[in-house]
Amino acid sequence: MKEIKFNPEDNTKNEQSSLKRIGNFIKEARLSRDQSIEELASDLKIGSHQLKAIEEGNEEELPEKVFVKAMVRRISQKLKLDTEFIMNEFNTEKQEIKIEEIVEEVAKKTNKNRKSMDTSPLGFWIFILISSILGLVSSSLIFNLFSESLQDQNPKKEIIKKTK
Repeated sequence: MKEIKFNPEDNTKNEQSSLKRIGNFIKEARLSRDQSIEELASDLKIGSHQLKAIEEGNEEELPEKVFVKAMVRRISQKLKLDTEFIMNEFNTEKQEIKIEEIVEEVAKKTNKNRKSMDTSPLGFWIFILISSILGLVSSSLIFNLFSESLQDQNPKKEIIKKTK
């Protein structure tokens, strides 16, 4: 069986590549309209450093992905680009599978199953022990009740015999 090796750097490159592709597309559209970064950023009321970071695909200089997504949508609408295509391109990074997260999740579930299987025989034996104790206590109580009632009947029989 072939071993799958995971390199976290590869995953980061893939995540950045979708933003970088979008950034290149936006940059080409902006340049074809002869707009500078400052002009477009001013029109959109965003920082020119943020627009430049989007065009370069530099996530470190950008806020949370939700805000980046909103900015990309506004930029594509302003440049009259196919917004749906660009947003689909932006969403492709969400569909990428992170192998280390899957392996970690499977390991957690396996450990939980092992722990539950380990404690179940102990629980069974505790149940048996408690049931046995309750059975002994209840049978001794019943025995005592019957023996007391039998002892109470013997003197009555003797009294009845003596009166006859």
